[in-house]
Amino acid sequence: MVDVKENRVLGPELRSCVVSAIEELMVENEHIVALEADLGAASGWNKLAEADSKRFINVGIAEANMIGVAAGLSLTGYIPFVHTFGPFATRRVFDQLFLSGGYSKNTINIYGSDPGFAVGHNGGTHTTWEDVALIRMIPEAVICDAADAVQMKWIIKEFSKHTGIHYVRGNRKSVPDIYEEDTEFQLGKGNLLRDGKDILFIAAGQLVSEALTVSEELLEEGISCEVIDMFTIKPLDRALVVKKAQNKKGIITIENHSITGGLGSAVAEVLAEENIPVPLLRIGVNEQFGQVGTPEYLQEAYGLTAKQIKQKIVSFMEK
Repeated sequence: MVDVKENRVLGPELRSCVVSAIEELMVENEHIVALEADLGAASGWNKLAEADSKRFINVGIAEANMIGVAAGLSLTGYIPFVHTFGPFATRRVFDQLFLSGGYSKNTINIYGSDPGFAVGHNGGTHTTWEDVALIRMIPEAVICDAADAVQMKWIIKEFSKHTGIHYVRGNRKSVPDIYEEDTEFQLGKGNLLRDGKDILFIAAGQLVSEALTVSEELLEEGISCEVIDMFTIKPLDRALVVKKAQNKKGIITIENHSITGGLGSAVAEVLAEENIPVPLLRIGVNEQFGQVGTPEYLQEAYGLTAKQIKQKIVSFMEK
């Protein structure tokens, strides 16, 4: 079981952790390059241009071209990291990612920022509830959903060690701290954060904090909840799901994403294929588009606050 912080206060901004990790990688490896789609000020990636202008490319508002350039750089031996908002890093460029990236066996490391309700005032056109579902369809792609700054920095550095398509989604701004600075992770392996015997929570990304909060409140009411941070959604830790699903009264998946094609779907597939007869509740977004609002308003509008998650779970348990 992984130790987590008891007081989950807001940590450093995730975008700063991404920049810091890539800066360190640039010092260690002359083949690391960074590409932006005209969001350098919003992402903080302009600092990478200051660090080494020859290894930073602002392609402008031309995301599909950015993926093509990244693929070309990969072909010539470079290790590209690219950033733009989540929908533009996946939905808008899916054909380029699939063919120039995955099909052509190139390496492209992608940071898709502000997924789901984190999009805030940028609105429906910038909202992605479907990015995980799309990237899951690319053979051998790796998908991560960063729970906090410590995990995000580790993911960026880990991506640099592997070939292929790697996608991490995460807020640009601060999210609650979950992990201690020296926490070790492993791609493809979930982290057990809380032991429990009644209900199994499988959460990812920013909603891991809410899952921990709800588990603590339910424990006070006599319901023991086990909590897994499934930060790698693909490849999913099937063995951990199967092991921890045994003898549970219910399984709850919690994600800042559509319940179709994301973490909930991935877990449902494992339960069905392994013939595990445990009721499943998928908490996420169902058949909805994005809208304009503050992140706090949007989180509540889509039913993803700790209070709303708890209400859904209590109702599910009563059934």
